[in-house]
Order: sequence, then structure tokens, then C-alpha cells
Amino acid sequence: MPVWIPVTITAALFQCWRTAMQQKLRGLFTVNGAAFIRFLYGAPVALIYLAGALLLTHTALPRPGPGLLALAAGGGLMQIIGTNLLIMAFGFRNFAVGSAYAKTEAMQTGLIALVVLHEQLAPLAWGGIGVGLAGVLVLSLGGRGLRGREILAATVQPAALCGLGAGFFLGGTGVVIKLATHHVAAHSLLVRALFVLAAMTLIQTVMQGAYLAWRDPAELAKSFREWRKAGWVGLLSASGSACWFTGFALTDVALVRALGQIEVVFTLGFSRFYLGERLKRAEIGGILLVVAGVLMVVASGA
Repeated sequence: MPVWIPVTITAALFQCWRTAMQQKLRGLFTVNGAAFIRFLYGAPVALIYLAGALLLTHTALPRPGPGLLALAAGGGLMQIIGTNLLIMAFGFRNFAVGSAYAKTEAMQTGLIALVVLHEQLAPLAWGGIGVGLAGVLVLSLGGRGLRGREILAATVQPAALCGLGAGFFLGGTGVVIKLATHHVAAHSLLVRALFVLAAMTLIQTVMQGAYLAWRDPAELAKSFREWRKAGWVGLLSASGSACWFTGFALTDVALVRALGQIEVVFTLGFSRFYLGERLKRAEIGGILLVVAGVLMVVASGA
């Protein structure tokens, strides 16, 4: 089995866990505050992971060039916007369905990577992405039917618009991260991935922190005061991102994002047992379609 497959599945598990924890903290933090804590408490973890990779591979610390810093800043800003949109989507519908809207990210990533990185996917992979997208559509409709009017109505819902926007920005983030790893002078793919992660997380902490200091200083103070709860979000965020970034360095970004749709399965578990939400039959059917799409992607890239 290629290494990128278990790495991506682990990334999806960490991301789902972290997002569920952020959803639990929505009553404590604002949208911007919930996004900020993942960067604030994720940055030290990312630096620890990078230090461990340097020691493990006997690699000297690479010097960041202007191209890397620009890409890290751009990718970091796109991820902040995508994360905020995702959290906003949760406010309109339940956790499982709100997450599913953003899963159009896989299809959007494939198109962005095709244009920017010229990554060519096998027909089976595109088919898997399409099946997964069908599952997302079923989830978004929530059992209201598949007629054109219902599809159009679901697409213009605030949750759908936020989720689709989140998918675009998060998909674009993966492409930018892939480009950034090419600007790190290191032979180890792990070191390159973790170096980009550390640089981007530090930049995000400064950007989001400066915004909160300007617009909501009380929320900034709260993010430090509630470190016992917020710290876990940072740990899970950095751990998930380390796996995502490594996956991007190992294979096509679109394949990683497509396999990452397995997160919807984990979402089902967290939604039911962690958040106590109930799912409709149509939503379960949509999740099964997503699983089928993921299996097709794995078969195409194995």
C-alpha cells in the first residue's frame, strides 16, 4: 500500500476530531476565535514536529526564501478564510451536513490542481470524485428529493454557500502548499512538508492574532485564558496538518483531497456519539456514496 493512503486517512481522522472539538467550543469562541486557536496552539506543535523530523533525518534547518514565505502567507490566508466559512456553515445546519457541503473541496481541488499543477488523474479517480460529490449532494439536500428545483434551492442556502466557499479556499490551499514544498531546499519530503507547515502556521498565528487584536481584543484574551480547552484543538490541528502536508508532498494533491473524503465517515461517528446529533436515512445514504467514491480513488492510486 502506498504511504500516502494511510497518511491521508490519519489526516482525515485528526481533522474530523479537531473540527468536532471546534464545534463544541462554538458557544465559547466566536468564528474568528475558534479559527485562531487552531493556529495559536498548533504552531508550537508544528515546530516540535519539525525539530523531530530534522533530528530523525539528520537534516540542517532549511533557509526560507521569499517565494516560500509568499506562498506560505497566501496559503495561510486561504486556509483562514476557508476555516471561517466552514465554521459559519455549522451555524446553519448540523455538524455532519455542514461538513459535507465543504466536501466539494475534492472536486474543486482536482480542477485547480489540473490548471495550476497540471496534475492528470486517472478516469477511475475522477469517477470516484464524482461519486463522492453525488454523496455530498444527497447530504446537502437532506432527503428533500433530487429534482432540479430542490437542488437549486439547496445550493443557494447560506450553509451551502459557506461550505462551497470553504471547499474552494481549502482546495486552493492544498495546491499552494504543494507549490511551497518545492521552495524548500531539503532532500527529505517529510522535512519539506513540516517546514512549510511550521512557517505557514506561524504566519497564520500572526495574521489572525493581529486581526483579533484590532477588531476583538476580548476574544484574543479569551483564547489565551481558555488554553486548557483550546490547546487540544491546536494539537489535533497540527497533527492533522502534518499528515495532510506530507500527503501533498508524496502524491497528487487531488488524490489526497479525494481520499480525504473518508472524513465524512468519521464525521458520522463524531456527529452521532460525540455531539449527540441524529442523522436521516438520506444522509446515511449520502455517506455510503462518499465511501464508494473513496474506494474508487484508492483503487486508482494504489
